[in-house]
Amino acid sequence: MELARIHIANRWSRKLFCLVAFLFLPAVILAAEPGSSVPRRTKVATENNWSVRWQPTRVVNGAPLFLRVTAPVALESLSGNWLGHEVFFDLDTMSKTWYGIAGSSLQTHPGSYVLKLEGTTASGKEITFVRKITIRAAKYPRTVIQVAKQYTEPSPEQLQKVSEDTGLKQEAFQHVNPEREWSGKFYPPVQATISGVFGTQRTFNGKVHSVHQGLDYAVPSGTSVAAVNSGIVLLARPLYFEGNCVVLDHGQGLLTLYMHLSEIKVKEGEKIQRSEEIGLSGGSGRATGPHLHLAVRWQGIYLNPATLLRLKLP
Repeated sequence: MELARIHIANRWSRKLFCLVAFLFLPAVILAAEPGSSVPRRTKVATENNWSVRWQPTRVVNGAPLFLRVTAPVALESLSGNWLGHEVFFDLDTMSKTWYGIAGSSLQTHPGSYVLKLEGTTASGKEITFVRKITIRAAKYPRTVIQVAKQYTEPSPEQLQKVSEDTGLKQEAFQHVNPEREWSGKFYPPVQATISGVFGTQRTFNGKVHSVHQGLDYAVPSGTSVAAVNSGIVLLARPLYFEGNCVVLDHGQGLLTLYMHLSEIKVKEGEKIQRSEEIGLSGGSGRATGPHLHLAVRWQGIYLNPATLLRLKLP
């Protein structure tokens, strides 16, 4: 009798199990279909799957930074913000990688700084991503320089010229071209020994203190000076301190400046290719002698040209 009861109980348990499975199986199937919570969790994980790389890998104050960004989805546009400056990106359709140029000023303190990325898809959806980049302190030298008195104690007439040049440069530097004009590696403007490095703290005639914001090449007057990369001539005229000066706009907020030229070979607004001659070296402006001063400017701050010339760029 007892065995009969157990047999009946087991039979009803199997029937109950089948009934429960029949009732709840559709709900389980529906939960795994598109539109359920499973794909939503996967989508969130995909959106976080960004790839952000940069060079040089060791970032210091005063140095340029080349960024490579791969987004988790296809984007129509990508922009960034770092250290309060807008970062412009250009898409390489073959590798589906976005390229951008950035940098930090000499005054930037060591620490971790957030790079914020904002992308827009073809459907208009906006996605964002943040990545911290650590900046370390670079060591820059000091030097003492003697120049003509007019460059440390200019007359009222000379001060008027300096003021006019300042306004001219400010007007030119306000122009920011978000489009990428440069292509591939940046090459030195001349083949010569470097006589002055970026970031050097200088004292002129024992009175005026300044920071050397470029790279000096020891070349004799009349040496051919080439564009470090393709760009548009933003400025080509004589200035008080800079002497005969050419400024090239390489796009994405990046400029290169060529100072103390003896002769200018290009015109403002002209499109220049990499390695094309833009002028001849000299000693015009505030200079101790014939040489070429190369400066790199990005979004209003000066960066180390030597670092830019070492970058491996597409």
